[in-house]
Order: sequence, then C-alpha cells, then structure tokens
Amino acid sequence: MMDMEEGKLREIESRILKRLKGKFVNIKNEKKQKDIIGGIAKAFLPDISSDEIDLILKNILDLSPINDLLTSETIEDIMINNTNSVFIYDSRDGFKKLDFKIESNEDLEFLVDKFKLFTTNETSNGNILDIQLPSKSRANVISSPEGYNVTIRNFKPNPLSIIDLINSGELDYQVAARLWIYIDGFGVRPANILISGMPAAGKTTMLNSLFSFFRPEERVISIEETYELDIKTQQNCVRLQTSLDMPMVDLVKNSLRMRSDKLIIGEVRGPEANDMITAMNIGKNVFGTIHGSSSRDVINRLQNSPMNVPKDIIPVLDVILTIGRVYENKNVKRKVVQISEISGIESQILLSDIYKFDYKTHKALEITQSVTYRDNISQILGISPVSFINEENIRANMLYNMNKKGIRSIEGISNIVKEYYKDQESTLKKLGLNVKPAIEI
Repeated sequence: MMDMEEGKLREIESRILKRLKGKFVNIKNEKKQKDIIGGIAKAFLPDISSDEIDLILKNILDLSPINDLLTSETIEDIMINNTNSVFIYDSRDGFKKLDFKIESNEDLEFLVDKFKLFTTNETSNGNILDIQLPSKSRANVISSPEGYNVTIRNFKPNPLSIIDLINSGELDYQVAARLWIYIDGFGVRPANILISGMPAAGKTTMLNSLFSFFRPEERVISIEETYELDIKTQQNCVRLQTSLDMPMVDLVKNSLRMRSDKLIIGEVRGPEANDMITAMNIGKNVFGTIHGSSSRDVINRLQNSPMNVPKDIIPVLDVILTIGRVYENKNVKRKVVQISEISGIESQILLSDIYKFDYKTHKALEITQSVTYRDNISQILGISPVSFINEENIRANMLYNMNKKGIRSIEGISNIVKEYYKDQESTLKKLGLNVKPAIEI
C-alpha cells in the first residue's frame, strides 16, 4: 500500500475517518491513536502493515492547508466559507481574504472528517459541530446546501497577560491594579465580576489574564462550552465543559456542590444567569463573560428573557467591566471602555462609573475612587479608605516594575503575585520598591 496511488490512499483514509468520529477525544498518546486506527483498518485490510498505519495516522492528523494558520501568533479567527473563500482575522491587520481556498467539497469534507476525530458536542442530526482541535483552537462547523462552513477561533499558545494588555493600550497600570484588588479582595471579600463586550471584543482574553491574581490556595471551577481558558497557574482547578447531556445551567447548579472558592463561567447567556447570581448570593465568588455594550446593557440583559434574574438580587454582582473595539488611526484597538460598580437599587439598579473611555476624544477619563466596594472592604478589614487607595497605588507600581524587569507572562506575573501574598515586604524589595504595604494580607 505504501506505493499506492494518492487517490486510493485518500479513499482508504476517508473510509477510516468515517468510523473514527470522536475517537481521539482526550487521547493524546500516539500509540493509542495508532491502535485505534489499526483496529479499524484491519477490518477491511487484514494485511495492512505497521508502517502503513503510521502513514495513515500522520495523514489524518495533518490539517493542511490550514496548519500554518493554526500556529500563527496573530491570527485570531479562520473562516472557511465552503469552497468559495478563506478569510482570517489578524490582530494586526483585521479581516483579510487569503489567496487560496478549499478546492472541492470532497477536500472540505475530508478536512471536516479530520476535525470530527475530536468532536465532543454536536446537534442530534450532526449538522452543527463544536470541536476542540489538538492545537486547542475551537472550531464550529455547520453544513449548508453549498457545503461545510467552518469558523475557527484560534488558541494562543502564549495567552496575553495583564501586562501585555497594558502594553497594547487596552488598559493602564491603575486600572489593572484596581482589577487585582477586585480579584483578590485582600483575601476576605473578592468582587463578583462580569466582563462584557460585543463578539470578538476580547472578553475571554481579559478573563484569562486575571488568573495571574488568583491566590494559590483557591479552588477554581471553570465552566465553558469549549475550553478556551488557560488554567495552568492554578493547581486546584476543575475544568467542566457543556454538552447536550450537561448544559450550562446544570453545570452551574452542580458547581455549588463542588466547594469552589472561585466559579468561572465562560459565557453567561441564558437561564444559568439565575444560578450564577444565586451562587454569588450564598457567598461564592463568581466571574464570567457576557455579551453587552455597556454596564446598563448588561443589567438589562440580566433582567430580561432568557435570563430573567430578579432585580432585587442583582446587587450581589459587584463590578461590570466592558471592553470595546475602538477605531484609532484607521486601526481597530481593544480598550476597556467602562468599569462600573453596582451601588444599590431604587427604581432601577444603581451604577457607579469609576472608569470610562471617551469615544469622541479617544481618551480615557482618569480612574476615580471606588466607593461601594472600597467601603465594604474597609469595613470588613477595619481599615481606612486611604489605606485602600495607597495599596492600589503600590500594586500599580508593582505591575510597572514587573514590566520594566521583563516579567510579562501570565506565569511570571502569577509567581510574583503569589510571593506577594506570602511575604509582602520582601516581594516589594525584590521589585525595587522601597515602600511598606499599605494593607497586610
């Protein structure tokens, strides 16, 4: 078979792929993959050799012609519009049409069959697929009369850190320090946070960057439709994924029994919002992303169908952070455009804006002092609001000095943050800051 013409080899590989759907989910070991393929191949090719099975395995794991796209650091999305065209979204240049396309429906079906090796979630008729590829990129496949249409959200092997986002201009050190305090809560009262924005605004990227501020002892439960978050900074972490049998609402309910310190919901979009707010109400610390163009838009979404969260319990949510796509010098930039604290309830939910981006001047208004959250923390710790402000300034300077010293990865920042939780004074000295902590944690 090794000398077999390409068309015949392709036919055999196609027959094998049809029987392999979902077989490679959670199987990374090449020998186990080869055993699975060999078992199927020998059913209709009893004399197939070990070398021939190796060749088939190599070919069906080869995702040409998109391999290079999947490994790019700047390509965020890949769009295969059946056999008509292939587009990408590049973080530097925006949307671009590529100079190649999938030549035939047979070639496209062959590529999709390779994707199906890793499918974990599909509709009952198999016409819609959500797939986590070996590269950890997320592929959505839907069939149409013209053929398959594939949209791939590319996974970054080195996800952006909070300092990367500062360097890109998405936020500044002071805002990042405020987020650090929200996430940490000085070990006694972390804030409940929703990160909002429109599609492709960078919500998951922001959420992922905040993992650097988690405490090492915390138990984290993350719930996603497709794995996108990078949780390697946390040892005590459970990753859950939705499926037809386990929808988001069931996983959120069950997470209340899993003794989490932090519950992370990849995207809030339906009735699970009620269980999310309930989790906050009973003392769980919750983060999530949600579609919305402003803090008020998020509140309106929470109160209306399909979420239908009762207005009187929404104030257990502390902070709404909104990310927007802003046009600057003909380029699209991601910016934190609004941070609001929920400050109470009257005829409607009261929002206190502590940060806002001015679209007309393209300048961010200076971050103002937290009132509601600051006062809650100050009361719990028995500290003055001035101490809160001073600690925020110290943490902003810590992030600045980390950047100067080249400590920019999520892991690098996380290591410094964890050292700070353990020994504040020595960590400040390590970063070249000749100050004492404003609040002992």
